[in-house]
Amino acid sequence: MNIALIFAGGTGQRMNTKTTPKQFLKLHEKEIIIYTIEHFENHPDIDAIVVSCIAQWIPYLKSILKRYGIKKVEWIVEGGSTGQQSIYNALEKIEQEYPEESIVLIHDGVRPLINDRIISENIECVKKSGAAITVAPSVETVITIKQDGDLDRISDRSACMMAKAPQSFYVKDIISAHKRALQENKNDFIDSASIMSHYGYQLKTVVGGYENIKITTPSDFYIFRAIIEAKENSQIFGI
Repeated sequence: MNIALIFAGGTGQRMNTKTTPKQFLKLHEKEIIIYTIEHFENHPDIDAIVVSCIAQWIPYLKSILKRYGIKKVEWIVEGGSTGQQSIYNALEKIEQEYPEESIVLIHDGVRPLINDRIISENIECVKKSGAAITVAPSVETVITIKQDGDLDRISDRSACMMAKAPQSFYVKDIISAHKRALQENKNDFIDSASIMSHYGYQLKTVVGGYENIKITTPSDFYIFRAIIEAKENSQIFGI
């Protein structure tokens, strides 16, 4: 089986929204998380979707899933205090309900600009190599700095990639890594690629587009809106 794990446990503090978490902000009257889930809902190779969500927003999520006719979301679990915890909560449910040889595609609820190719190539990459990390080439010069703020090193941009999502694995591998992290009280991994790399798993990459952004700030939302409206205009006017 191929299972999408959508984690949407964040409160969106950097979006400056006081009442609505960023994943539930609307563009053209549709919530960001619905834009995201629809990619997996409509992909023929995705068998099920599990969502990790802020507890008090679960009833609302259920209502909009029904409104938009989403059928593949089989489980919604409570999110945690961190992204790592939110992912683990969903992985626990996946481990209970699906075969351990299933492939899980872990994806941010606020990363709505993926496409069928990225999903398909993640699945095929896991089958071939055991793991798939979606990336995009760096378009800016990457530097590292010393603790005092001085420049340490300028990296070769041609060798730099930006980690994106989905990040995909066999269920048995990613749940094993999470359990080890819990046992060792390591709770500050920034993403699934980091936790898997830490525990020695070999990671292969799937190159995606620059537009595969995570909507974290107001500027990200404006970029998302511009891309969606450009695509809609292209379909309507053929431009």
